[in-house]
Amino acid sequence: MPDIQQTFSLDAVAKRIFEIRGQRIMLDADLAVLYGVETGALVRAVKRNLDRFPEDFIFRLSSEEWDSLRCQFGILNTGRGQHRKYLPWVFTEHGSLMLAGILNSPRAKEISVLIIRAFVWLRQAVPAHKELAVKVAELENAVGQHDEAIKAIVHALQQMMTPPGDEQRQIGFRG
Repeated sequence: MPDIQQTFSLDAVAKRIFEIRGQRIMLDADLAVLYGVETGALVRAVKRNLDRFPEDFIFRLSSEEWDSLRCQFGILNTGRGQHRKYLPWVFTEHGSLMLAGILNSPRAKEISVLIIRAFVWLRQAVPAHKELAVKVAELENAVGQHDEAIKAIVHALQQMMTPPGDEQRQIGFRG
């Protein structure tokens, strides 16, 4: 069996994590791919063990949330059988880990480690991005202030380079 770390990179798993209702989640179909099972089989396994999945582990998307996510994915394929018939289940970090326990396969155990690493990596990356965003905003503010000062200097230089207007009286008849 190929190594899961070689099959799925941390970045590839992290790209399957979205934020809905203020929580990072993974779609049932994405988890099915990672765990190597069909989406229907994954959902059936969850339904058989629903007592292991409280509301903060798993929930179903609303139509609006699903439409919003689909827009992020791009246009859906056209044709019969290309669309989901039911709204997807989504799993939080804890729900994703709980799946490994109910699927109970060597691949599930291995992929759960990768999924948890992806969630942790995102948790650590977001504050770094926020800190970077603050620094960029400060830089933009500083540049904006310098920009005004540079404009004032350029205007003063232009006035200094412009020869004074000849205000000598013209000689002759004006008509």
